[in-house]
Amino acid sequence: MAGAPGQGAQVRGRLTFAAGCALVGLVLAVALVSLVWLPYDPADTTGGRLAPPGGAHLLGTDKLGRDLLTQLMAGARTALIAGIGSVLVGGLLGVTGGLLAGFATRWLDDALSAALDIVIAFPTLLLAMLVAAAREASLGSVVLAIGLGMSAIVARLTRVLVKRVLAQDYITAARTSGTSWPRIVAEHVLPNIWPMLLVNLALQLGLAVLAEAALSYLGLGPPPPNASWGRLLQEAQATVLTAPTGAIAPGVLLVVLVVGTNLVADGLRDLADPTRRRSR
Repeated sequence: MAGAPGQGAQVRGRLTFAAGCALVGLVLAVALVSLVWLPYDPADTTGGRLAPPGGAHLLGTDKLGRDLLTQLMAGARTALIAGIGSVLVGGLLGVTGGLLAGFATRWLDDALSAALDIVIAFPTLLLAMLVAAAREASLGSVVLAIGLGMSAIVARLTRVLVKRVLAQDYITAARTSGTSWPRIVAEHVLPNIWPMLLVNLALQLGLAVLAEAALSYLGLGPPPPNASWGRLLQEAQATVLTAPTGAIAPGVLLVVLVVGTNLVADGLRDLADPTRRRSR
């Protein structure tokens, strides 16, 4: 019976993970469909201004006469590209920096830790705004900006996890037996830190999607005709009472994607550490 709480946590973890995958998968399916089919051209403004849902436009049109369903589908593609791209950039830079800090000498480790603390203390969205404003507004600039902002968070977590692994007796035994540091990293360090890194990167994906929407809302995201849920929200705020679908629809999709990524992260955490639920 002693293993029952842990088994219960595993079951809850699987259910949470499955629910999160279903929500993220729904948005992913919409994004994939948008690659091969869209109801209208995203730049088509012949639908009539603020047409109500129904008829030729299932969800109506926005204030520029563009089909809202088309904008939402193309926006799903933008959100996922920005989120996944930012996680790849932030993960690559962060894991590399964290590994270097974990293996660095005392003074270099202290210097890197201080630099990471300074970057983390700087608001991520503000850092992304500065990078996006310094470059030409594009989806690539958004990915780079958000990725740089999250890299410090990933690096600090990686450093802590690496230090924890390096303090284990089996690392000392491996070094005593003559195992090289690259082999130790490949065989001992990375296999032991990847579960927690995966959880953190799943959380960062949701934050990256929100950051892209915020940058687009402020006019620093990918420019038209690229669709963005954040820009749809900004454009719909003036007509939210007369045409609420334009504001509600992208907001709902943002919530679905962010909640989905958080459920995936929570499920992964439970699966990686079945005792977590029991200790609450």
